[in-house]
Amino acid sequence: FKPGSYRSGIKMMLKITLFYCLILFIIQSLFGEILRRNKTELIKKLLMKRRRNEGAIRLVGGRVANEGNVEVMHKGKWGSVCDDEWDLRDAEVVCRQLKFLSALKPTHSSLYGKSKNEFWMDNVYCDGTENRLNKCRFDGWGASDCTEEEAAGVVCQVPVEPELRDDIRKPLGLSLFQDLLKPEFEVRLTGGRVPEEGKVEIRNNGSKWMPICGDGWSLLEGNVICKQLGLGYALAAPQGHFNNDVVIVYGLSGVDCRGNETNIKHCKAETRISCPGQENVAGIILENQSTDLMIDSAEIVRSAYLEDRQLYFLQCAMEENCLASSAYRRQIELPEAWHLEVRRLLRFTARVTNIGNAPFRPAVPKHLWQFHQCHMHYHSMEVFATFDVMSLEGKVIAEGHKASFCLEDNECSVHSTGPSFACANYGDQGVSVNCSDVYKHNIDCQWVDVTDLPVGQYIFKVAINPEFKVAEKIFENNAAVCEMVYTETYAKIYNCEITKP
Repeated sequence: FKPGSYRSGIKMMLKITLFYCLILFIIQSLFGEILRRNKTELIKKLLMKRRRNEGAIRLVGGRVANEGNVEVMHKGKWGSVCDDEWDLRDAEVVCRQLKFLSALKPTHSSLYGKSKNEFWMDNVYCDGTENRLNKCRFDGWGASDCTEEEAAGVVCQVPVEPELRDDIRKPLGLSLFQDLLKPEFEVRLTGGRVPEEGKVEIRNNGSKWMPICGDGWSLLEGNVICKQLGLGYALAAPQGHFNNDVVIVYGLSGVDCRGNETNIKHCKAETRISCPGQENVAGIILENQSTDLMIDSAEIVRSAYLEDRQLYFLQCAMEENCLASSAYRRQIELPEAWHLEVRRLLRFTARVTNIGNAPFRPAVPKHLWQFHQCHMHYHSMEVFATFDVMSLEGKVIAEGHKASFCLEDNECSVHSTGPSFACANYGDQGVSVNCSDVYKHNIDCQWVDVTDLPVGQYIFKVAINPEFKVAEKIFENNAAVCEMVYTETYAKIYNCEITKP
């Protein structure tokens, strides 16, 4: 080639290369802008969908659409709701949000299978008027000390119509054991590491031994089994599988005992076996000694009185959700003057004595206790006691919402070994044998906010260890149910009866 031709060829190649680079740059710019726009739009849509779904709820594990454990959507993820303080008013809000007629009952102890997700909500407190569960007060998203066996659930009411969908039916009924099994049925404990633990199995009329479904299994049922077998008291009632057994057939499900039965045949069970939590059998861990708490009803009668107090002096209590919902609404409605509002409090002293033969200790391990800045000590139990004002028909009208409790030996009899538990300085908490934990009437949150309560006749109830989270010999002396007269000037509590929570 001639030198001039060679240089011309190089120039032409450079021009072609530059041309293609320019075309490629233009294409990339155009498509890049389109991709960026699409990506931005996609992110916007995802964020809008997340905001739209925030607080959505669903029922899982139920046999029909109107029952199941409650799950709530937060930050695009489904999570469980803990059964601490879970009651009918909370269930009403759930059923209302899901467009059912009303709530038939709340359920506890993972009745529809153990939780497989993180707990998003704990200590939910609804007044029953909310239209969404996330509008109720609770401890905060993800703030929970609950285990997988503490999932909250509901059974909702549906219209009684012949054209009901197949997936919405009446929940399974309960019948007495003796109506479901032959009189010769047997019970045993097997599969544990030691004789004092294992899964509960039944055998009907000499047939094959079969386990009981663990969904909803609690200390109440465990205590009945222990009494029937003469094996002491139930320390724990775990739900799970023993020796990695894979269970295909269950003997019973939905077992429901009051706890005072001497034989499981007097308990109830579902008429048709259904166990949403597969490989989830009922178990028991035994002990020879157990605690036994008893409420002092005479102290409640003696100490009850009304107090009117400004919100300015109740700010610490407000942080712990100790007031009725109307107090928090006033805080929003009157941002400059809410602290001048006056609340009416029904105050009283609660004295609880351990008459058992083992100390009462919190269910939550010490490293999970919560430090309360207002009170300057650790609280070891979220739900040690509940305080309710109810209508004569038994509907809760007002309740004390004490955030959590510090347990210690305030008074001990001469028959005790002396005080062993104290709240100060991160000390061990509990109630020793023959000692009493006394929550005096002048302590913060030791009240029921009755500001919105109409004048009238009511039932007043104080319950100790109401959710049966800590093992006891019996639960029949854990609650005081009293009559109450409420007027504009005074409240009188009288005629108390000791009973089960």
